Order: sequence, then C-alpha cells, then structure tokens
Amino acid sequence: MSLIDIGIYFLVFFTGATFLWFLVRFKLIKDIRDKESKAHSIIGSAKNKANRLIKDTERKVKNFKDSHIKKIKTEVERMEKDIEFRKTDLVDREKNIDNQLTEITRKEAQIEMREKSCEDLMSKYRNREKELEMILEDAKLKIETIAGLSREEAKEELIKVVENEAKIISARKIKEIEKNINDDAESKAKGIIALAIQKYAASYTSEKTASIVNLPSDDMKGRIIGKEGRNIRAIELKTGVDIIIDDTPGVVTVSSHNPLRREVASRAIKRLLDDGRVHPGRIEEIVDEIESQLDKEINKLGEEAILELGISNMHPDLVGLVGKMKYRTSYSQNILDHSLEVAQICGVLAAEVGLDPKLAKRAGLLHDIGKAVDHEIEGNHVDIGGDLVKKFNEPQEVIDAVELSHTDNPDSLYCLLVQASDAISAARPGARKESYESYVKRVKELEDIASSFNGVDKCFAIQAGREVRVMVQSDKVNDDEATILSHDIAKKIEEEVSYPGNVKITVVREVRASATAN
Repeated sequence: MSLIDIGIYFLVFFTGATFLWFLVRFKLIKDIRDKESKAHSIIGSAKNKANRLIKDTERKVKNFKDSHIKKIKTEVERMEKDIEFRKTDLVDREKNIDNQLTEITRKEAQIEMREKSCEDLMSKYRNREKELEMILEDAKLKIETIAGLSREEAKEELIKVVENEAKIISARKIKEIEKNINDDAESKAKGIIALAIQKYAASYTSEKTASIVNLPSDDMKGRIIGKEGRNIRAIELKTGVDIIIDDTPGVVTVSSHNPLRREVASRAIKRLLDDGRVHPGRIEEIVDEIESQLDKEINKLGEEAILELGISNMHPDLVGLVGKMKYRTSYSQNILDHSLEVAQICGVLAAEVGLDPKLAKRAGLLHDIGKAVDHEIEGNHVDIGGDLVKKFNEPQEVIDAVELSHTDNPDSLYCLLVQASDAISAARPGARKESYESYVKRVKELEDIASSFNGVDKCFAIQAGREVRVMVQSDKVNDDEATILSHDIAKKIEEEVSYPGNVKITVVREVRASATAN
C-alpha cells in the first residue's frame, strides 16, 4: 500500500470522526437546551403554585381573623347581656333582702313585746308558787306533827305501801284472767300438744345428694368407664345422674339431687359388678329392671305407711306418691318419716279435742304430698298437693288441710291440727339438724335469764328447753309475787332468746313447816 492510499484512508477517517464529533456535540447541546427549557417550565409552575398558596393562605388568614373577631364580639355582647341580667337580679335580691330585714325588725319588736309580757306572767307565777310552797310547807309540818314521822320516812312508807298494793292487785288480776281463760276453754292447747309429744316420737335419717358405691377392686373402675367412656356415658344418660370416678380407692360416687335417680344408678352399678357383663346393652336392661323393681318397692312403702296409720280407701296412684316421699327430703328431714310423725300427732290431737282421728291422720300424712313430685311439676308443693288430693277425690277436710297448711288463721279445724303437728315435728330438737352447741347455748341462756331475778334459788331448763322450772325462796317471794315473777321471766326470754315454738315458765314456791314433840 502506498503512502497516498494511507493518506487517503487517514483523511477519510479524520473526516468521519470530525463529522461524528459534530453530531454528538449537536445532540448534547440540544439535550441541554431541552432540559433548560423544562427546568424553566418547572420553575415557572412552582412559582405559580407558590403564588397561589400564598394568596390562599392570605385569604384564609383574613377569613380566620374576620370570623374570630366576629366570635369575640358575639361573646362580648353575650357577656354584657349576662352582666346586665345579673345586675338586675342583684337589684331584685337587694330589694327582697330589704323587705326581709324590715319584716325581721317588725317581728323582733313583737318578740320583745311578748318577752316582756312573759316576764310579767313569770313574775306573777313565781309569786304564786312561793305562796303555794309556803302553804305546802305549813301542811307538811302539820302532817309530820300529827303522824310522828319525818318527811323522808313518810315518803318511803307511802311508796312501799303503794308498790305492795300494786303488786298484789296485779297478781290477783293475772290469776283472775288465767282462771277465766281456763274456765272458758274446754282444754288447754299446750297440755294437748305436750301429751301428743309424749305419745309419739320418731327418728330421722338425713339424705345426702351423693351416694357411694363400694367396688371389690380398683380394676372395676376401668370396666365401669368402658372403652372410650361408653359404659359410664350409657349409665349417666339412662339414669340422669353424674358418675364421679376419682383417685379414692375402691369407691365410685353417684351424684344427683334426685334421690330416686341416685338410687337407681347405685343399684344398677352394683348389679352390673355382680353380673360381670358391663356394656351399653346390658346397662339399659338392668336399669329398666331396677326401675320396675323400685316402683314396686315404692308402692309397698306407701301401703305399709297407710297400713301403719289404719287408713283405707286411698287411690293406688296416691299410695305410690306416699311411698315416693321416702326418697325426698326437706331441711334434712325425710318427708315420709316426717309425714308419718305429723299424722300420728294429728291423730292424738284429734282424739283429745273430739275430732275424727283417722281423718286427722289422713290429712297429716298427705299435707306434704306435693313434695313427692314438686321436682317434676312446675309450682310450689302446696298448690301441687292440693291439685293431687282433688284429683284423687280425697275428703274436703283433707283438701283444706293440704291447701291451707301453710297459711295464717285457717278456717278448718283439721288444718289447725296439721299446722300444730307440723310445727311440733319440725321444731323439736334433732328434727332439723340443730347443732349440739347451739342447743346447749340456748338452754344455758334460759337458765341464766331466770337466775338473774331476785329471790330465785334454782332454775332448770327441762323438756329440751320447752319449759323452765324456777325454784324461789319462800321467805323472799310470796304467792302473788311468784305469779308476777313468771310473767317477768317470760317477757325477758321473749326479748333476748331466739327459739322455736313456746317456752313454759313454771315458778315453784315451797313452804315447809316443822315442829318437834317432846
């Protein structure tokens, strides 16, 4: 290649490079100008926005100032009106105060006049009182001269005589009232009740809400529970109880407030353990058998109860309800035992007052019959019992005794007997779980109250706290004072001691006379 060719190539390359440089330079200059133009446009737009913001801000500031100033003016005007109103009110109050002061001044003048008048009257009364004192003193001196006693001695003697006469009159009046009561009444209610208590008394068993089933071994717990708990669920669903299996060795607890369900479940578990076949099908069979057997036992209990009382012609369904009371409790008393006791006491009371003992026993036995089903039927046991005895065509006296046994002042004599017998059965010591400590405390309170009176030698609380026997000193307490003493002790016991039923106070005054023959 010659130098000319090289020169030509170099010239062409240089020319192309120069042209390319010019093109690049031209493009860069154009881009720079475009960006400068955009920058100017953005700056202009920003200035316009800034100007608008400034104008809006100035406008808002102006509006705020105008509204704030307007609000301040309104508030100032309101305060001026309020001040004006208060000023008017103060003026009115000042006028009222001035009027009141004028009235007070007038009343003070009247009071001063009345005080002056009262002082004049008091002066007259004092003078009159001095005159009366002088007359009385002269009379006292004359009386002392005639009687030969000093003034204090005469006063004490008069008080003593008046007290003695008042005590004697009070005692005689009390005896007269008691005698009239005894003459008018055919028999004393207290004596009849005491006789009924002596002729009949029964023991009670306290029912619980849980029964314990003893197991031959702890391995039997697993069989009762069953696979995935199916056996224990079957027992609970069929009997309606809760089966509690805990760490206590050799026992299973059956829990339910319904004694019948608890009895069925307990017997079913025992039968299943004896049988050895513990599965849901066998559980249903055994529960059905036990329920049938228990129904027969309940009917038998009812028949035995009415046979014991000598009652006849009672509806079979009602006999079953009587037996069902064996599995019900109230205040820890077994309802059947309580009803039997009430019936026995009713019979004794009826015989004493000339009524039909068998009808009274029937009323006493059925007075709480509603409690046999009160957990199955809505309502209180009185209404339920009344509906039941009406349904089974019991005598009207029995219906009245059931419906009115918990009311005040019933019209039926048999109802009165039932009320008295029910109170005796429920209130006697031990019937409703009275603690030994509270019983002893009450008896001691009775004896302490009786011993606190003057002239008392000894006192004893007898008949489970139903009577307080008070021995008095014959030389300090006479017969009339003994009557007053018994009433005073009874009144103090009523005020200070809480007790069921009645407490009889008997004051004994014994006089012994002895002589020696030589």
